[in-house]
Amino acid sequence: MNEIGTPPQTRPRAERVQALHEDDLQALCEATDAAILDGGGFGWLTTPGRQAMERYFRGVLMVPERMLFVVRLDGIIVGAAQLVRPPRNNEAQAMSATLMHLYVAPYARGLGLGRLLLLEAEQCARAMGYQILNLDVRETQESAIRLFRAFGFHHWGTHPSYARTEGRTVRGLFFTKRLQDNERVVPAHPQAASIPIPATGPASVTGHSLTLYPAIDLKDGACVRLRRGEMDDATIYSDNPGAQARAWVQAGCRWLHVVDLNGAFAGRSANGDAVEAIIANATVPVQLGGGLRDMAGIERWLAAGVTRVILGSVAVKDPELVRAACRAFPGRIVAGIDARSGQVATEGWAETSDMKAVELARRMEGVGVAAIIFTEISRDGMLTGIDIAQTVEMANALSIPVIASGGVGHADHLHALRAATVQAPGIEGVIVGRALYDGRVDPAEALRILS
Repeated sequence: MNEIGTPPQTRPRAERVQALHEDDLQALCEATDAAILDGGGFGWLTTPGRQAMERYFRGVLMVPERMLFVVRLDGIIVGAAQLVRPPRNNEAQAMSATLMHLYVAPYARGLGLGRLLLLEAEQCARAMGYQILNLDVRETQESAIRLFRAFGFHHWGTHPSYARTEGRTVRGLFFTKRLQDNERVVPAHPQAASIPIPATGPASVTGHSLTLYPAIDLKDGACVRLRRGEMDDATIYSDNPGAQARAWVQAGCRWLHVVDLNGAFAGRSANGDAVEAIIANATVPVQLGGGLRDMAGIERWLAAGVTRVILGSVAVKDPELVRAACRAFPGRIVAGIDARSGQVATEGWAETSDMKAVELARRMEGVGVAAIIFTEISRDGMLTGIDIAQTVEMANALSIPVIASGGVGHADHLHALRAATVQAPGIEGVIVGRALYDGRVDPAEALRILS
């Protein structure tokens, strides 16, 4: 058994395959047939027959420019994707790879396997030195589009007559993503086709990498941390939010998580000057929550330089606003779901509703949010560890990323969460507050553990 109680044979796993044994080929064809019949994830509109399908996949393995990735559940292939490299005579575009035909069979969806498959292909392309990853998708593939947006792909163009399906013409969406932090010169062919590509994500041992989100909670213009969300139980760590933002960036953090605590209780932004100071001093993306209850507030902070806004109480009380915001700002709206023992809390954690956290998360996925931030309030600021069971349950119920929050007290808690991604690949990152400020967790050590 592993650290979270999952027998090794049940662990989902994505990998590159360079040969297909008979059982694997049969499972791959069955998964592909099911995806085609379901109307998504592949170019065929009707199944071509088993012999044609087998010939196709055997052919894919023989093409030097194509790499085949599969995702397994209980050891059985249930989905696939292809990474296509530019041919050797295309040196002008040698820095770009293309992702094609990513799909998971309908009978294996809802477990985060598409995310695991995309992560494996993307990490492989990055490890090979590619700077850009491109893809295109039919507009009818809504779940895939949400997944690509959540992974940071930029929608740069739309083809008005991309495909014909079900007797009508549908549009196609074109996406791109930069894989390297800095543009650099790379060889015309970063990896020779004859050299095997090692597995990039040893998910069967440690899980995949996670993003560290250092928390900057603002109360009366200062950086504080609360215990169990109680405003009267706050510890002040800094009266200079801009300097604190610089410190986390200098420590190597690639995101900042900012919450306007006064705003969360008041229902409107209340620490505007402090937030503006953070934006001015941050050279990494900032996500902001607390008191954002209308479109004007959302638009204001996105225009001011915030990368993503976090909608909390309004997710329960005004889901149509969340839907409208997701349409207006795709990929930039995150739902913050705070819970006590699985029940959603609102109004700065002052009220508890009858709604289950997982139920709200599914609703938010349906309206188009890019990710979910899940906090178990009873653990927040207590340093007793993340509620991994609830986080895993939520991540496996969704196809969008889940960011864990509440309770990290030492490095072992980060190791445990990273191990949990073996069972729940939908977990994308973790928010850490008090443990970083108290020195219980060193930022450099945290980044090493999560990378």
